[in-house]
Amino acid sequence: MQCSLVLESYLDKITENSKRVVAKCLEQEIQVVGVTKGFSAMHEIVAAMQVGGIEEFADSRLENIIKLRKRYLHNPITLLRIPSLSDVDDVVKYADTSINSEITVIKALSDAAIRIDKIHNIILMIDVGDLREGILEENVLGIATQILCLSGVNLVGLGTNMGCFGGVLPSVDNLGILIKLRYIIEKQLGHRVEILSGGATSTLLLVENGMIPGGINQLRIGEGILLGTDTTNNRKIPGLYQDTFRLRAEVIEVKDKPSMPIGNIGKDAFGNTPEFIDVGIRKRAIVALGKQDVYIEGVFPMDEKLEILGASSDHMIIDITNASKEIVVGDEIIFGLTYSGLLSASDSRFIEKQFIKGGL
Repeated sequence: MQCSLVLESYLDKITENSKRVVAKCLEQEIQVVGVTKGFSAMHEIVAAMQVGGIEEFADSRLENIIKLRKRYLHNPITLLRIPSLSDVDDVVKYADTSINSEITVIKALSDAAIRIDKIHNIILMIDVGDLREGILEENVLGIATQILCLSGVNLVGLGTNMGCFGGVLPSVDNLGILIKLRYIIEKQLGHRVEILSGGATSTLLLVENGMIPGGINQLRIGEGILLGTDTTNNRKIPGLYQDTFRLRAEVIEVKDKPSMPIGNIGKDAFGNTPEFIDVGIRKRAIVALGKQDVYIEGVFPMDEKLEILGASSDHMIIDITNASKEIVVGDEIIFGLTYSGLLSASDSRFIEKQFIKGGL
């Protein structure tokens, strides 16, 4: 059965974005870790990133990491979400490295690693202001001291996250905290800290401007490679492809209808009170795409003359009055995706996935 919803991935453009990001970062001795959560770790896209020079990968979902291992991906993989105590056995089995901020969890990881005669790598996360995960600066030395007493884990690096909760942007000052803490650990504890993981796509702007502090030697890049965008800095990244994914949705109704509902207005199906502006009769299309399929705010029509009016769980209503071409039932409307849209579309079992080579 042909699917009315299709997510297209343009693999050669993803490969090219990977090459360009890797090359730019290597100029400043920074390794790129490819983040796979944005596309649910689909192996076809992982392979495209590998061709582009990505040698290490990371994902926040242990399920995705296990899936990659079962696809015989032998590259180093980092778990990007703080491990749950209930998952430590699988974490050390399937991931080479994990980010951490809780000593209780790190001790459990050590015990789990010892049980299978393995050393698990720890990147200790430092909160430099975004207030998501991480240890405050004044507590780092004490936690590092405890980690070094554990025989099943190795403190390989310090890392930080920015832009995902508090919207804090990477800067010379906040990344400098990592550099200072590495110096303190190496000087006072005599332990070499190999990795300073300075954030994600939002840090690329510092790389492009030659402003990233020396010593930051790893970035965890997903959005920049996948979409050529940097949401935190609200920009398209120069030199990268943005047309790497497209979502196609079939038109299932076309009607001229009033722009104002008729009757008393209550809550919609999601508990919200909708608001409308009366602009007269408009030509509207309904596509087979709803909130159960994708994060609606994360998609946008490629025809800029179309306007999304809203969506229910199964239907999206679009004003097509000023469309660039006539739209009839059975046609497809093409959507671009933001990172949040890609994240949800990739994970949706209602959307068919297609992988396209060529098109550069």
